[in-house]
Amino acid sequence: MPKLMECVPNFSLGQDKEKLEQILNQIRSVPGVRLLDYSMDASQNRSVTTFVGEPEAVSEAAFLAIQEAAKLIDMTVHKGEHPRMGATDVCPFVPISDMTMDECAEYAKSLGKRVGEELNIPVYLYEAAANAPYRKNLADIRRGEYEGMAEKMKRPEWKPNFGPTELGTAGVTAIGARPFLIAYNIYLNTTNISVAKKIAFRIRAKNGGFSSIKALGFMSRERACVEVSMNMVDFKKSSLYHAFEFIKREAENYGVTVSESEIVGLVPQEALLDAAKWYLRLHSFDNAQIFENNL
Repeated sequence: MPKLMECVPNFSLGQDKEKLEQILNQIRSVPGVRLLDYSMDASQNRSVTTFVGEPEAVSEAAFLAIQEAAKLIDMTVHKGEHPRMGATDVCPFVPISDMTMDECAEYAKSLGKRVGEELNIPVYLYEAAANAPYRKNLADIRRGEYEGMAEKMKRPEWKPNFGPTELGTAGVTAIGARPFLIAYNIYLNTTNISVAKKIAFRIRAKNGGFSSIKALGFMSRERACVEVSMNMVDFKKSSLYHAFEFIKREAENYGVTVSESEIVGLVPQEALLDAAKWYLRLHSFDNAQIFENNL
C-alpha cells in the first residue's frame, strides 16, 4: 500500500471563486495529488480544501497553494466571521495510509521551514508538530487574530517557529499534523447570535462539554440565521448524532429549533453509518449491507 497523506488547508477567502480557482489550480498542477473537495463560506470569508497523495507531492502542492494565496489575499482588508490570522490560516497534514503521525509532523516542520524562508511568512507549528505544549492548540496560537499578531510575535514565548517576526499582508500561517476531524455545522432558526455562542460554550470540551469537540457560534448571513460550528476531533468519542441531539435540546431551551446541518469537507463513512444506525435503531447492521443501486 502506498504512503498517503492528506492536507486540509483553510484559506481566508470565501467571496471570490476566481481567486480560489487560482489556488486550486496550483494544487491540481502537482502530479500524484488528487483534489478531493473544496468549499467556500461567504459569511466566514473562508474556504476549506482537501487533497491527498504521496507525502512529497502533497507537501509540494501545499507550498504552491500557500504561495498563491499570499499573492491573492490581503489580510489588511480581510473581514469575516471566522477567527483568522493569515491568507493560508492553517495547513494540517493527516496520515491516511502507511503513514504515522510523527512522519506527518516531520513533513509539517519541513514545509514550515520552507514557507518561512522562501515566502517570508511567519509560521507556527501546532498539534503533533508543536515544539511546546502551549503551542499545540490552534486557538491559542490564533488568539488575537491578524490584527493582534504583530504585537504578539514580539513576545519571546510567541516568536514564530519559522520566518520573520514582522507581519505582512499574507499574515501568519499555522502548519501542523493532526488526526482526521469532521467539520460539522448546525444551523438554528434564529438571528440571535448569543444563542449560538451560549450553545457552543456548553458543548465544547474546554468548558466541560463533549470531550472531543471544539465549537464556536457564528452568524451565517447568506442563510440569515446563526450556526454552531464544530470541529469533531474524534467522532468515536463524540459522535455526530450525540452532538446534534445535544444542540437540538439546548436550542429548545431558547425557543429555537434546528433548521439544518452541514458537513464541510470529507467525513468517514463510519461516522454516517453510526448516525444511521442510532436514528433508525438498526440491529446487526454493517457495511456489507450497503450497495449501490444502478437500476
